[in-house]
Amino acid sequence: MTDVVGAVIPAGGSSRRMEGRDKTFALVLGIPLVAYAVEAVLACPAVSRLVLVLPPGFLARGEELSRARAWGPRVRLCAGGARRQDSVRLGLEALSATGGCDWVVVHDGARPCLSPELVAVGLKAAADTGAAVAAIPLRDTIKQVDRGGWVVSTPPREQLRAIQTPQIFRYDLLLEAHRRVGLDMTDDAAMVETIGGRVRTFPGAADNIKVTVPADLVLAEAVLSRRSLGPGGAGGWE
Repeated sequence: MTDVVGAVIPAGGSSRRMEGRDKTFALVLGIPLVAYAVEAVLACPAVSRLVLVLPPGFLARGEELSRARAWGPRVRLCAGGARRQDSVRLGLEALSATGGCDWVVVHDGARPCLSPELVAVGLKAAADTGAAVAAIPLRDTIKQVDRGGWVVSTPPREQLRAIQTPQIFRYDLLLEAHRRVGLDMTDDAAMVETIGGRVRTFPGAADNIKVTVPADLVLAEAVLSRRSLGPGGAGGWE
C-alpha cells in the first residue's frame, strides 16, 4: 500500500469500571498504558502520522508524555468528545490538518498489546474492500436471551466473531460514516456498515486485550512482560 496512512487512537474513555483509576495513564511495567498503543502503531512503517484523542482535561498530561517518549511531529494530540464516535470523528478531522491521508487505522488506546505486524496485516486486508477489522473466533457458545433471561436462540458459533481493533478504512469512507450516522455506536465498522460499506475481517490476536477493569492491567502486564520488545528504550519497537 503506497497511499498515505494515518491513525487515530481514541483514549478518552470514562474508566468508570476501573474502580476510580484512570486507565489511560495507568502504569504497565512502568510505562503509561496508552504509550504502548501509540508506539505499536507508529512502529508500522506504513503509518506516517497519528492523532491521539484524549479527554480535554488530559491534554497537558498527554503533551508531557509525548515529550517524554520523544514521539515528535508524527503525533498530534486533540481533545475528544462525549462519545467514542465523537472522539474518533474529531481525530479524523484533526488528521486533515496534518496534510490528510488516504487510509486511517483506528485503534483503542486501551488495547496496549497490539503488534505492528497486526496493523500491517489489516492494511493489506483493507486494500480490496476499503474497510477491514481485526476479529477472533468465539470460544464459548453464545445465547440470545430476552429481558427475562430466557433463551431465545443459539446462533451458530462458527459464524460469529469477537471484533477488536485495529480497524482500517479508506479515510473518506470512515469520515462520511461519522458525519452521516448519529445513532450511538461503539464500533467504527458498524457505522460504515450503516451507510452501505462492506467490511472484511482479518485474524486478530487473542492477547490483543482491551483494558476495561483493574484485573485487565495484570493481564496486559503479563502479556507485555513475555515479549522481547516493548515501547521505548532498550525494549522499544524496532
